[in-house]
This record gives sequence, C-alpha cells and structure tokens, in this order.
Amino acid sequence: MTSTSGPMAQGPPLTHDWADGTRDARLQGYTSNTPLTQARTESSAHSTELSPHRTSSSAQRTRSILGLHPQAPIDEEHDHGPRAELLWSRIRTVMREPFAEFWGVTIMVMFGDGAVAQVLLSTGQTTAPGGNGFGQYQSINWGWGLGVMLGLYVAGDSGAYLNPAITFSNCLFRQLPWRRFPMYFAAQMLGGFVGSGIVYANYISAIDYYEGGQRTVPPAEKATAAIFCTYPQSFLSKGNQFFSEFIASTLLINNGVPKSDKWFPLCLFFLIFGLGSCFGWETGYAINIARDFSPRLMSYAVGYGGEVWSAGGYYFWVKLSHLLPITHVNRHDQVPMVAPFLGCAFGAALYDIFIFTGPSPINTPWMGLKMLIPSYARRARREHLRREKDEGVV
Repeated sequence: MTSTSGPMAQGPPLTHDWADGTRDARLQGYTSNTPLTQARTESSAHSTELSPHRTSSSAQRTRSILGLHPQAPIDEEHDHGPRAELLWSRIRTVMREPFAEFWGVTIMVMFGDGAVAQVLLSTGQTTAPGGNGFGQYQSINWGWGLGVMLGLYVAGDSGAYLNPAITFSNCLFRQLPWRRFPMYFAAQMLGGFVGSGIVYANYISAIDYYEGGQRTVPPAEKATAAIFCTYPQSFLSKGNQFFSEFIASTLLINNGVPKSDKWFPLCLFFLIFGLGSCFGWETGYAINIARDFSPRLMSYAVGYGGEVWSAGGYYFWVKLSHLLPITHVNRHDQVPMVAPFLGCAFGAALYDIFIFTGPSPINTPWMGLKMLIPSYARRARREHLRREKDEGVV
C-alpha cells in the first residue's frame, strides 16, 4: 500500500508521466499518475518540465511509437535544449525515461549484489575488524537500501519505478498508460543484467579464490550463485515460498510519505532495510523480478549452469501449479514468477480501498469491476483517450 496524498510540486501546463494532472493537483492535492512507491523529490520535480519547443516532431513521433510521452522531460536549468544536429542528443531525447530506469536499476543492483558479494566472499577473513569477515547479514540490507535510494535519485525523470511489479501496479491503479509498460520493463530488466554483470566482473578473482575455481549453486557449502539472485531455505514448501514473497511485495508498496517529499528516498531506504531485516531470511526477499531474473540469467551465462533455474524445486518461478489444482505440468511449462506482481497489486488495492480518495479504479462504480463489462470498458477507454488528446499526451 502507498499514499499519494500530500501537496504535489507545481509544474508547467505540460507534464510528464509522474506529474500528469498537476493542474488538478493544485485543487485536490493529488495526481492520478503519482507513482505508488517511487517519485522524484520536490526539488528535482521543480527542475524538470516538458517543453514542446525542445522535442522535435520526429522525436515526438518516435517516442509515441515506443509508448512514451511525446514530450521529453528537460531540466529547466539547462540553457539549451537537445541539439538536433547531434545524433546522441536525439537518441537521448527519445530514450530519456528508459535510460533513467536502466541506470537506476543498474545502480540498485550494483549496490545490493555488491554488498552480498563482500559479506559472503570475505567470510573468515582474519584481517577484518573483529577477525571474521568484512560484513554481516545487516550489511546486505544496508546495501540494498542504499541501492534503491540512490537508484531513485538516478532515475527520477522516469518516475523511478525500478521494479516491473511497481510499474504494473501504477498501470493498474494510477492510470500509467499500458503502452509504456513494455519499454520500462525492458529497461529495468536490462539494468539488472548489467548491474549484476559489473559486480561479477569486479569480484571474479574473489569468487575463484572462495570456490576454488568452481561455480556452484545453493545448497552447496561454498555456493556463490546467491550473490546474484535469491534461493529459498530448503525446508520451505512451495506455498510458503509464495506467501513469503507475496507478503514482502505487499509491504513494498507501503509508504505514507508524499512522493514529492524530499525525505521520500530516505524513507524508502528504511522500508527496504526493514523488509530485509524482518522478511529476508526465508527466501531472500526478491520482490523484484529485475533484481532476480536478470542477475539469474547473468549467472547462468557466466557458467553457473542450469541449477540456477532448478534450485529449490524451480523456486524462481514460484509455480502456480503448486498453489492451484493443475496437473501434468513439466518443468518447461511453468507459470512465470508472479508473487511480486500479485503482492504489489494487492497492496495497492488495499490502500485504495481503505485510504485513498483520488482517481483509482477502486473509486469507480462497482470498485472497478464494471470495467469487466465490454460496453462500459469501451466507453471508458474512449473517454480516457479523449482526455489524453485534450491534455496533449497523445
């Protein structure tokens, strides 16, 4: 669950995804597209605006095709807009938000996986303070909390979702256009792959030394695959695995601080630290497919083998076949990892049902279930498209 209440930063008539409806916010104190758990700080929100004079018509068309807002967010303190004669300037203008999500997730995974690597690989080092390694379990939670906080600052222009499940929940409950989900998803997943690859490259010598040149997966005694992705405790059933990830994902989307508040990144840091401290032991609190699937794929690519997929009874998938009466399912027919998506959506729904009074499917006739009626859904889509055209979004 999360709060979207509180005064929003005032902006120009044209606004970006996370600030659409700012004019209404002056009266209502909220915006329909405020991200559920990530947003720019108040100071940075003041520094970015959309200018129809700074995005060329060809760039606008390309951005629209990619599902992005036709106008790119431009920092107003920059005296000059994108220089059309420079190829990279045009590319950066078109891909500004995906680039922001990519680097935000890359930074997040570098700090998180880097903390795990240092704690694990330095175990038993007598030269460390205390004589037993350079870190403890809480060091990992500090690393992930800092990674999310710094990733939030890096990716502010995109809305800083940093998590496909968070992006998905904003599409469901905050009218983030669904056509933007594929581009954000791809950028986030690629960021997770690159971030974990950088950590592997940095620690490859230490991994060789620690494992004796092997590449092993838990529950092996000196397995290092857990540096990059999560593996459950061996005693957990599939139902327990799913429930653990579902609960943590529901709590992930819980923050009552206004998203324009300058302290929001710090509050998010403590949220991640708390999740790791209270719900991290059993499954490793993946809660983000971009920080689990992508690093898992990276570890498979560098030689950890197929066990990265099969460990824990194919835990990665958190199979619905173990939760539902589905039979005749083999290992190649698994339903993909769904707990973070369901958990975040459930948390967002709880918040909107009991607390939020702004624009949301929950605050429509039949709590949004009327959208299941084809005729009503078509009419709602037409009204939404008309509103977007009036606001210059499409």
